[in-house]
Amino acid sequence: MNDIRDEFWKQVEPEHLKARAFCRKLAGNRDDGDDLYQDCLIRALSRFEHVRDKASFNPWLYRIIINVFKNRVQSPWWKRMLFFSDGQIEPPARGNPSAAQAARHRLDFGFKAISPTDRALIVLFELHGWSIAEIAAMTGRSEGAVKVRLSRARIKMRRAIEEHLRRTGQTRHELVTKDEICVAVRSAKD
Repeated sequence: MNDIRDEFWKQVEPEHLKARAFCRKLAGNRDDGDDLYQDCLIRALSRFEHVRDKASFNPWLYRIIINVFKNRVQSPWWKRMLFFSDGQIEPPARGNPSAAQAARHRLDFGFKAISPTDRALIVLFELHGWSIAEIAAMTGRSEGAVKVRLSRARIKMRRAIEEHLRRTGQTRHELVTKDEICVAVRSAKD
Protein backbone atom coordinates (compact mmCIF):
# COMPACT_ATOMS: atom_id res chain seq x y z
CA MET A 1 0.00 0.00 0.00
CA ASN A 2 2.83 2.41 0.79
CA ASP A 3 4.36 1.75 -2.63
CA ILE A 4 1.10 2.78 -4.26
CA ARG A 5 0.90 5.95 -2.18
CA ASP A 6 4.51 6.85 -2.93
CA GLU A 7 3.97 6.34 -6.63
CA PHE A 8 0.74 8.39 -6.50
CA TRP A 9 2.46 11.35 -4.83
CA LYS A 10 5.34 11.15 -7.31
CA GLN A 11 2.80 11.45 -10.11
CA VAL A 12 0.88 14.30 -8.40
CA GLU A 13 3.88 16.39 -7.41
CA PRO A 14 4.76 17.87 -10.84
CA GLU A 15 1.09 18.63 -11.58
CA HIS A 16 0.12 19.79 -8.09
CA LEU A 17 0.13 23.56 -8.61
CA LYS A 18 -1.65 23.41 -11.97
CA ALA A 19 -4.31 21.01 -10.72
CA ARG A 20 -4.93 23.09 -7.60
CA ALA A 21 -5.20 26.28 -9.70
CA PHE A 22 -7.62 24.47 -12.02
CA CYS A 23 -9.81 23.52 -9.04
CA ARG A 24 -9.76 27.09 -7.78
CA LYS A 25 -10.84 28.41 -11.18
CA LEU A 26 -13.62 25.85 -11.44
CA ALA A 27 -14.92 26.54 -7.96
CA GLY A 28 -14.66 30.30 -8.34
CA ASN A 29 -12.69 30.98 -5.18
CA ARG A 30 -9.67 29.79 -3.25
CA ASP A 31 -11.34 28.02 -0.32
CA ASP A 32 -13.89 26.07 -2.33
CA GLY A 33 -11.21 25.25 -4.89
CA ASP A 34 -8.89 23.90 -2.22
CA ASP A 35 -11.73 21.79 -0.81
CA LEU A 36 -12.48 20.46 -4.28
CA TYR A 37 -8.80 19.66 -4.85
CA GLN A 38 -8.54 17.80 -1.55
CA ASP A 39 -11.64 15.74 -2.32
CA CYS A 40 -10.25 14.92 -5.74
CA LEU A 41 -6.90 13.83 -4.35
CA ILE A 42 -8.61 11.53 -1.87
CA ARG A 43 -10.74 10.00 -4.62
CA ALA A 44 -7.76 9.69 -6.97
CA LEU A 45 -5.59 8.05 -4.32
CA SER A 46 -8.28 5.50 -3.53
CA ARG A 47 -8.54 4.56 -7.22
CA PHE A 48 -4.89 4.91 -8.24
CA GLU A 49 -4.12 1.21 -8.04
CA HIS A 50 -6.60 0.62 -10.88
CA VAL A 51 -4.80 2.98 -13.29
CA ARG A 52 -3.30 0.82 -16.01
CA ASP A 53 -1.18 3.35 -17.86
CA LYS A 54 0.73 5.59 -15.47
CA ALA A 55 1.79 7.77 -18.42
CA SER A 56 -1.80 8.98 -18.79
CA PHE A 57 -2.00 10.06 -15.15
CA ASN A 58 -2.66 13.77 -15.84
CA PRO A 59 -5.74 13.30 -18.04
CA TRP A 60 -7.03 10.72 -15.56
CA LEU A 61 -6.58 13.17 -12.65
CA TYR A 62 -8.30 16.00 -14.52
CA ARG A 63 -11.23 13.72 -15.41
CA ILE A 64 -11.64 13.01 -11.70
CA ILE A 65 -11.52 16.74 -10.93
CA ILE A 66 -14.16 17.51 -13.55
CA ASN A 67 -16.43 14.68 -12.40
CA VAL A 68 -16.18 15.66 -8.73
CA PHE A 69 -16.90 19.27 -9.67
CA LYS A 70 -19.92 18.28 -11.78
CA ASN A 71 -21.27 16.14 -8.94
CA ARG A 72 -20.91 19.03 -6.51
CA VAL A 73 -22.64 21.50 -8.79
CA GLN A 74 -25.49 19.12 -9.57
CA SER A 75 -26.18 18.12 -5.97
CA PRO A 76 -29.28 19.66 -4.38
CA TRP A 77 -27.29 21.31 -1.59
CA TRP A 78 -25.01 23.09 -4.05
CA LYS A 79 -27.95 24.26 -6.17
CA ARG A 80 -29.55 25.82 -3.11
CA MET A 81 -26.30 27.62 -2.29
CA LEU A 82 -26.04 28.98 -5.84
CA PHE A 83 -29.65 30.14 -5.72
CA PHE A 84 -29.16 32.06 -2.49
CA SER A 85 -25.92 33.62 -3.65
CA ASP A 86 -27.46 34.85 -6.93
CA GLY A 87 -28.96 37.85 -5.13
CA GLN A 88 -25.50 39.01 -4.10
CA ILE A 89 -23.89 39.05 -7.52
CA GLU A 90 -23.37 42.77 -7.84
CA PRO A 91 -20.09 44.09 -6.43
CA PRO A 92 -20.21 46.41 -3.43
CA ALA A 93 -21.20 49.98 -4.27
CA ARG A 94 -17.99 51.40 -2.77
CA GLY A 95 -16.11 53.07 -5.65
CA ASN A 96 -15.33 51.79 -9.12
CA PRO A 97 -13.92 48.31 -9.38
CA SER A 98 -10.66 47.91 -11.24
CA ALA A 99 -10.60 46.51 -14.76
CA ALA A 100 -9.55 43.08 -13.50
CA GLN A 101 -12.41 42.99 -11.00
CA ALA A 102 -14.87 44.08 -13.67
CA ALA A 103 -13.60 41.37 -16.02
CA ARG A 104 -13.85 38.76 -13.26
CA HIS A 105 -17.38 39.93 -12.47
CA ARG A 106 -18.44 39.62 -16.12
CA LEU A 107 -16.80 36.23 -16.29
CA ASP A 108 -18.84 35.02 -13.32
CA PHE A 109 -21.99 35.79 -15.29
CA GLY A 110 -20.59 33.98 -18.29
CA PHE A 111 -19.64 30.91 -16.26
CA LYS A 112 -23.11 30.70 -14.74
CA ALA A 113 -24.57 30.36 -18.24
CA ILE A 114 -22.65 27.18 -19.11
CA SER A 115 -22.54 23.66 -17.77
CA PRO A 116 -19.83 22.50 -15.35
CA THR A 117 -18.28 20.42 -18.14
CA ASP A 118 -18.12 23.40 -20.49
CA ARG A 119 -16.66 25.52 -17.71
CA ALA A 120 -13.94 22.93 -17.20
CA LEU A 121 -13.18 22.92 -20.93
CA ILE A 122 -12.95 26.72 -21.05
CA VAL A 123 -10.67 26.85 -18.01
CA LEU A 124 -8.40 24.10 -19.34
CA PHE A 125 -8.13 25.65 -22.81
CA GLU A 126 -8.06 29.37 -22.04
CA LEU A 127 -6.40 29.56 -18.64
CA HIS A 128 -4.22 26.47 -18.46
CA GLY A 129 -3.22 26.37 -22.10
CA TRP A 130 -4.20 22.79 -22.84
CA SER A 131 -4.34 22.02 -26.54
CA ILE A 132 -7.47 20.80 -28.28
CA ALA A 133 -5.75 17.43 -28.76
CA GLU A 134 -4.98 17.11 -25.03
CA ILE A 135 -8.55 17.98 -24.07
CA ALA A 136 -9.90 15.54 -26.67
CA ALA A 137 -7.70 12.76 -25.31
CA MET A 138 -8.77 13.50 -21.74
CA THR A 139 -12.49 13.63 -22.51
CA GLY A 140 -12.52 10.81 -25.04
CA ARG A 141 -14.09 13.06 -27.69
CA SER A 142 -12.85 13.99 -31.13
CA GLU A 143 -10.96 17.24 -31.60
CA GLY A 144 -13.83 18.56 -33.70
CA ALA A 145 -16.30 17.86 -30.91
CA VAL A 146 -14.10 19.70 -28.41
CA LYS A 147 -13.84 22.70 -30.74
CA VAL A 148 -17.61 22.78 -31.15
CA ARG A 149 -18.18 22.60 -27.38
CA LEU A 150 -15.68 25.38 -26.76
CA SER A 151 -17.26 27.53 -29.44
CA ARG A 152 -20.78 26.99 -28.14
CA ALA A 153 -19.68 27.64 -24.56
CA ARG A 154 -18.07 30.93 -25.61
CA ILE A 155 -21.25 31.95 -27.41
CA LYS A 156 -23.38 31.19 -24.34
CA MET A 157 -20.97 33.09 -22.13
CA ARG A 158 -20.90 36.06 -24.51
CA ARG A 159 -24.70 36.20 -24.60
CA ALA A 160 -24.94 36.01 -20.81
CA ILE A 161 -22.41 38.81 -20.42
CA GLU A 162 -24.14 40.97 -23.02
CA GLU A 163 -27.51 40.40 -21.34
CA HIS A 164 -26.04 41.35 -17.97
CA LEU A 165 -24.54 44.50 -19.47
CA ARG A 166 -27.91 45.40 -21.03
CA ARG A 167 -29.76 44.82 -17.76
CA THR A 168 -27.36 46.95 -15.80
CA GLY A 169 -27.11 49.68 -18.45
CA GLN A 170 -23.38 49.22 -18.92
CA THR A 171 -21.65 49.50 -22.25
CA ARG A 172 -19.70 46.85 -24.11
CA HIS A 173 -16.64 49.14 -24.25
CA GLU A 174 -14.04 46.34 -23.84
CA LEU A 175 -16.04 43.43 -25.19
CA VAL A 176 -16.29 44.07 -28.90
CA THR A 177 -14.50 41.20 -30.63
CA LYS A 178 -15.64 37.64 -31.14
CA ASP A 179 -12.93 36.54 -28.72
CA GLU A 180 -14.25 38.76 -25.96
CA ILE A 181 -14.49 35.89 -23.51
CA CYS A 182 -10.85 34.98 -24.09
CA VAL A 183 -9.81 38.58 -23.45
CA ALA A 184 -11.90 38.73 -20.27
CA VAL A 185 -10.55 35.38 -19.10
CA ARG A 186 -6.93 36.33 -19.66
CA SER A 187 -7.33 39.69 -17.92
CA ALA A 188 -8.90 38.02 -14.88
CA LYS A 189 -6.06 35.53 -14.29
CA ASP A 190 -4.71 35.32 -10.77
